[in-house]
Amino acid sequence: MHIGVPAETRAGEARVAATPETVKKLVTQGHRLSVQSGAGLAASYIDDAFAQAGADLVDAPTAFGAETVLKVQSPTESELAMIQPGAVLIGMLDPFNADNTARLAAANVTAFALEAAPRTTRAQSLDRRAVVAGEHRRI
Repeated sequence: MHIGVPAETRAGEARVAATPETVKKLVTQGHRLSVQSGAGLAASYIDDAFAQAGADLVDAPTAFGAETVLKVQSPTESELAMIQPGAVLIGMLDPFNADNTARLAAANVTAFALEAAPRTTRAQSLDRRAVVAGEHRRI
């Protein structure tokens, strides 16, 4: 599977949707990772760390053009335009915002909103850090 990790563009957002450690695990499982150059800088991950983990460093259209896209926050209009119809989008997608949900549906994107994932007491220690990484506390 081709997985894209674009840079976050919303003001004040310092997280990245995958760490070099996560990239390495996914590459080991046979996935192809495309990380936008500079995507991890605000979270203190340099491009070289992603490359050494096995990711291809790419531009935004290539990261958004993957069959699965990992984002911390829901894409902006211009970012959504780069996601291919039928792609899978995983992140914190504000699922209770009807306008945003309608935007994603109109773009024919299969979206998995991590905020809507059920949390059991045992799973709370994992929370969303496993997929949306770059911040060292629970989201």
